[in-house]
Amino acid sequence: MAQKIFSDVIPGASHWSLVVPAGHSLTFIDVNGGANVSLLFYNPVNPLERYNAPDTLKCQHTFKLTTGHCLYSDMGRIFCSVVADDTGWIDTVGGLANEQKVTQKWGQRDYQKDRNQWHQNGYDSMLVEVAKYGLGKRDLAANLNLFSKVQADGQGNLSFVEHHSKAGDQITLRFEIDTLVVLSTCPHPMNSAEEYPFNSIEMSLSKSAPVLADDACKTSRPENERGFENNHRYCSHA
Repeated sequence: MAQKIFSDVIPGASHWSLVVPAGHSLTFIDVNGGANVSLLFYNPVNPLERYNAPDTLKCQHTFKLTTGHCLYSDMGRIFCSVVADDTGWIDTVGGLANEQKVTQKWGQRDYQKDRNQWHQNGYDSMLVEVAKYGLGKRDLAANLNLFSKVQADGQGNLSFVEHHSKAGDQITLRFEIDTLVVLSTCPHPMNSAEEYPFNSIEMSLSKSAPVLADDACKTSRPENERGFENNHRYCSHA
């Protein structure tokens, strides 16, 4: 097992960011069950390159993400690969809740009066975090929601799956190029909990094992092999 470089617990209704170097992995652990981690990815050298959800899904012929899938930028490069996922389903379509939606569901609380028990929303928390890098509203793309599942029926109606993630479930992302990772632990916009869910996650950074020729993420689709080749050519000129 790879040795942790650092580990930290991020409370619910929080946001954070860090640049993860290529060859390192982030592991997320749902501490109590029912967590949600919204994620966006950017090239730290050129933030105009960012995670592209449509390309990620269509090139791997999938609606969900899980072990064996890769997460693409809008330049055809792979930010990271999903090398472990206890939940079997990472939401790609649910997006972020805004202030209006959170207030309608759980009532209004603000930081000035309620401190860490305020009702933060995913959209505003992401805006606060990307602003640290000179980014704004136009830079928020479609995001991932770890530990959450949104499924579609035969008519295309979407529904949120309750209790999808259990306490102790883990998801590990292996980063293939240097990546700015922006995250929020605010609740999923389709969460129907009666009370605002403050669900913490543990996040740890570790050194990744080398990517071998028969790596499951690399070989799961011909498109992924091309994505890794794009990474190789990009990194050889970096």
